[in-house]
Amino acid sequence: MQKWNDQFDLLIKSRTPLILIRSREEERLESLIKEATKRLAPLRLATWDYVEGLKGILNSEGLGARQPMAILQWLQKLQSTSPTILLAKDFHRFSEDPGIARMLKNLSTELRKTSHSIILCSWDWSPPSDLDDSLTILDLPLPKEEELKTLLSNIANASGASLDQESLEELTHACSGLSEIRVRQVAARALAQRGKLSKEDLTEVLEEKRQAVARSEVLEYFETQASPSDIGGLDALKAWLDQRHSAFSDEARKFGLPLPRGVLLIGPQGTGKSLTAKAIAHSWSMPLLRLDVGRLFAGLVGASEAKTRETIRYAESMSPCVLWIDEIDKGFGGDARSDGGTSQRVLANLLTWMAEKKSAVFVVATANGIERMPGELLRKGRFDEIFLLDLPSPQERFKILELHIKQRRPNLNIPIEIVVDRTQGFSGAELEQTVIEAMHYAFSERRDLLETDLILAATQLIPLSKTAKEQLDFLKDWASSGRARPASLMLN
Repeated sequence: MQKWNDQFDLLIKSRTPLILIRSREEERLESLIKEATKRLAPLRLATWDYVEGLKGILNSEGLGARQPMAILQWLQKLQSTSPTILLAKDFHRFSEDPGIARMLKNLSTELRKTSHSIILCSWDWSPPSDLDDSLTILDLPLPKEEELKTLLSNIANASGASLDQESLEELTHACSGLSEIRVRQVAARALAQRGKLSKEDLTEVLEEKRQAVARSEVLEYFETQASPSDIGGLDALKAWLDQRHSAFSDEARKFGLPLPRGVLLIGPQGTGKSLTAKAIAHSWSMPLLRLDVGRLFAGLVGASEAKTRETIRYAESMSPCVLWIDEIDKGFGGDARSDGGTSQRVLANLLTWMAEKKSAVFVVATANGIERMPGELLRKGRFDEIFLLDLPSPQERFKILELHIKQRRPNLNIPIEIVVDRTQGFSGAELEQTVIEAMHYAFSERRDLLETDLILAATQLIPLSKTAKEQLDFLKDWASSGRARPASLMLN
């Protein structure tokens, strides 16, 4: 927090009149500002909310209750000999009032001649454009590990049962990304159940993180049991993922490796992109969060940027985790002029976060094509790697057919070599559908599955390789120029 404290102190020392601090942690923010007033004495803190009015100033308690204009007028008339920070809670709700908006602009000029500042606290407020030049924005980060360690240690000591160092380290790491109030809630439940904090509370921490994601409008906590064994082929991609998994370890940090950023999977529909995302999370024992890009852009103008910040915050609160951005080409492939540039700003925020993030959030983005993909996404360095998931080779088709037959009829052994030949150009999803269709034939006649059923089912299905041949050829040519690595070691 030292960096944030230094930034805040500098803003106050330089007589910054209007400051918007983006945070949900109102109580923690107030505590941090109180600490700042001690460092910057004789500065004092006054708080205001709509219901209870002014607090913290003798002889003025309750002033401006239900009167937001009155509290601004009070600060305007306040003598410069009593330097004051006014923390106005929920004040952004009144910014649409013409009088309030005008008064804020007036104060942004007048307060520069004094030692007073107004601090607004909000997470999802997009300030009106006419305040752009008057308002300074500062983000309050979630508690760092040292803060969490101190908080957990103090709670444990207050309960009369201190934490050993190993348990404290594990709980601190697990709580990373949670707000202070969420950590206190987890601790309160633990004390109510067992009377102390311990390693047993790790499951409570994970549940608290799941609840946080459940409150998100754009993220979905995705339960999955998929594993790499459920994927036929893609051996080059699987080997690469094994290497990246080991790079999350402490040994990798000591070796000098950075945390992996993510991977972009490009390929036609049905080639296993979504299944791969699910398998990564399950095999790495990480939570899988699915980002609904469509919901990201739904709502009021300016809300998308706030939702993006919220998405990043929730993802980091679940770290280590896998963030799955499905069909990213559809979400960011439109004309930026049609949405006022919102998609470009959101994309820029995501890419900046991916490049600079220090948290263990592995981003798996999937796309069906590159025609509508923004160039920024495809540049080297945005992701750790870009893979092309092509249509399966004969060997891979054999593995995929065998896999789906074994999943449904584990004791059945039938030849499938002819079926492999008849399914050239089929995707993995189309091969699965072939097996299902063949089983319908067999079940309708109350007998077991035969090779002839599979051959008949294959002849009835028109694969994507025929209906979208030009698109697939374009994708292969693009990848063959060195822009993407093949996910398979086998040639078609």
